[in-house]
Amino acid sequence: MASADELTFHEFEEATNLLAETPHAATTSRSDQLTPQGHVAVAVGSGGSYGAEDEVEEESDKAALLQEKQQQQQQPGFWTFSYYQSFFDVDTSQVLDRIKGSLLPRPGHNFVRHHLRNRPDLYGPFWICATLAFVLAVTGNLTLVLAQRRDPSIHYSPQFHKVTVAGISIYCYAWLVPLALWGFLWWRKGVQERMGPYTFLETVCVYGYSLFVFIPMVVLWLIPVPWLQWLFGVLALGLSAAGLVFTLWPVVREDTRLVAMALLSVVVLLHALLAMGCKLYFFQSLPPENVVPSPQITSLPSNIALSPPLPQSTAPS
Repeated sequence: MASADELTFHEFEEATNLLAETPHAATTSRSDQLTPQGHVAVAVGSGGSYGAEDEVEEESDKAALLQEKQQQQQQPGFWTFSYYQSFFDVDTSQVLDRIKGSLLPRPGHNFVRHHLRNRPDLYGPFWICATLAFVLAVTGNLTLVLAQRRDPSIHYSPQFHKVTVAGISIYCYAWLVPLALWGFLWWRKGVQERMGPYTFLETVCVYGYSLFVFIPMVVLWLIPVPWLQWLFGVLALGLSAAGLVFTLWPVVREDTRLVAMALLSVVVLLHALLAMGCKLYFFQSLPPENVVPSPQITSLPSNIALSPPLPQSTAPS
């Protein structure tokens, strides 16, 4: 039986002959041939602890299993509650930050990039619209109550239908206008080069938070001074419309100048119509109640002679 030194010598001699025949070939030892590619051979100690090879294989198995689970997991359908639950996954600090961003618009400060950060929500827009509709109906009734106290001739009865009108108007505006805007921007997407349009959820979120400034405006409309009410309305409209224009400008500026100016003008005009409609409908003054005028006796001029009374004929008894 050959010794270990003789075996080593024969291996070295075979490798030398092979290298002489093919000088560009690489040599591998027998231990390298026994080691699988991509693994590190580490000796196992006498204590039975696992080596690095077992740890690498275990981690790769876990990663493969996790990836398989993620592939098997299906997205919930839009008709399920879990689908809409992610849209309300937002904390109070994020909502307050987005409200602050809508109240303080600045040129070059994009509301979607700086506040939404690819995580739009429906929690803030939903409750902002609900609060605005409720405040509109309540302050509209309070305005009539205060007017009746100043002028008793004004007849007032509770107008509960204003809650329904306010809710339908605000929610339709906060959903239908963003839907139309989003559809138009997607239609004009072929003209743009640098930046695509926002998603529908981002557009709804921008419009929802832009309505928050109308809530304190409606409360301030309780002051019975007409010119002051219109001043508050113009200030609130300016802040809200400026936030929309600064947010939409990075998207529409790649389009033609005519289309960009026309689109922004329509956005501001619709916002102004919403504010004016709230002012004229919910804060209109009631006419005085119908009072029957008392009969007045008019004196005739003295130069007009009164005709003598006709004689009354008496029938014989």
